[in-house]
Amino acid sequence: MEDASRLAGDFLVRNAILLSGDGSPPLQGDLAVRDGRILAIGAQLQGRFGQIIDATGLALAPGFIDVHTHDDAIALEPGAMLSKLSQGVTTVVTGNCGVSLAPGLPAGLSEQVPPLDLLGGCEAFTYPRFGDYLGALRAVGPDLNVVPLVGHTVLRVRAMGTDLDRPATAAEIATMRAELQDALAAGAVGLSTGLAYPPARFAASEEIMTLVAEVARAGRLWTTHMRDERSGVVSAVAETLDIARRTGARVLISHHKCCGDAAFGLSRTTLEMIAEARRTMAVDLDVYPYTASSTVLNPVFARDSHKVTVSWSDSHPEAAGRDLHDIAADWGMSEPEALERLKPGGAIYHQMDEADLRRILAFGPSLVGSDGLPRDRRPHPRLWGSFPRVLGHYARDEGLFPLETAIAKMTGQTADALHLQDRGRLAAGHVADLVLFDPATVADAANYADPIRPSLGIDRVWIGGQLAYAGGAARSNGLGQTLSAAPAPEAVA
Repeated sequence: MEDASRLAGDFLVRNAILLSGDGSPPLQGDLAVRDGRILAIGAQLQGRFGQIIDATGLALAPGFIDVHTHDDAIALEPGAMLSKLSQGVTTVVTGNCGVSLAPGLPAGLSEQVPPLDLLGGCEAFTYPRFGDYLGALRAVGPDLNVVPLVGHTVLRVRAMGTDLDRPATAAEIATMRAELQDALAAGAVGLSTGLAYPPARFAASEEIMTLVAEVARAGRLWTTHMRDERSGVVSAVAETLDIARRTGARVLISHHKCCGDAAFGLSRTTLEMIAEARRTMAVDLDVYPYTASSTVLNPVFARDSHKVTVSWSDSHPEAAGRDLHDIAADWGMSEPEALERLKPGGAIYHQMDEADLRRILAFGPSLVGSDGLPRDRRPHPRLWGSFPRVLGHYARDEGLFPLETAIAKMTGQTADALHLQDRGRLAAGHVADLVLFDPATVADAANYADPIRPSLGIDRVWIGGQLAYAGGAARSNGLGQTLSAAPAPEAVA
């Protein structure tokens, strides 16, 4: 180990509140960075540094890992990820809920299949194979690190076209399996399913088991938007755990929640099931810190909601930001009729109970993900505010858990679930993805009325030791890496 009295590095963060990412209590000290990695951590480090940053009163943590995003498309756009950088996020997991930008959709598909329109129209899906998408990411150089999943719904549409309201045939399952194998070989870190959505709802157990078994054989991750997050959520958790147990797959339950009055309180049961399963299986879950969800326009989701706000509508773009109740009244029709007229589009659904949210957030293994939708014209505030909301509102103001626990849910625990070996913790030799913030003022500024607002209290963000965000503005583009599960093609002998 290098002599701490004779260090030489690119910069030193002096006198910070160090939050390691493993849940241990914070320590006061210094952290040195050289060549994109953490060089040393300790008290009163001495040496030669290009810059010394006085962090008195500020907290230094590993960069936050957003385990659940739909950033597949904007990851390809330089300068488009301020919503995440301004929260302290340095790594995003893409391809969730069965929706990934690759492989491409069948030729001749005239209309997009919801929920694939969460990422864009048919024209956005231009990458024939998953490896082509990864190649495009590497070529452009993403602003944040990207951990890519391949989506089951995309594979299903490729194999079945728009004839999706039925179980797949053996031949169609074989086609999906081959496409999945290709994506995993290219570097997809796993498979995501979105079984609550119509295009995947009719997928039989045989189809899911076959694909998830392939993921397990490759040692990769299965993430799932379960079949039911409403009154049938207990059965959905049971199905998920059964598939994971029978295949041996690592599973991550996406945005765990209980929607609709009939489901309120069921988190007590689901969390007990997950806790028991974790005794013998690799089971994780993520959650966003809000009691409203957001996705495509869907009458089932609207039915169980106390309030529905349109986030985008291609047929009526002027409706973005308006409540469905008011739109229906203006049009002189029922809310279900108005919803159908607004399609294709998306909405924010107020349908969860605060007690369930707190219970899931406070559950030790739960991870934090935003589930933000950057394509929405009037997005859910989670896109801009999820991580500071956990730090400020739930940890500091509400005392739901200590600050170090909140940080672990955003960093070290997430890195473990994703098998990221050198990120997510403040440790010598780890990649210097870092966030410096004020624990006294960090807070989400985005809200439902004004959802596109950078959070407060985020001082600086580094990606790979390079300054990415400071003074309320992005400082550099293209600092991220594509953290695929296979080497880049050019690295293969």
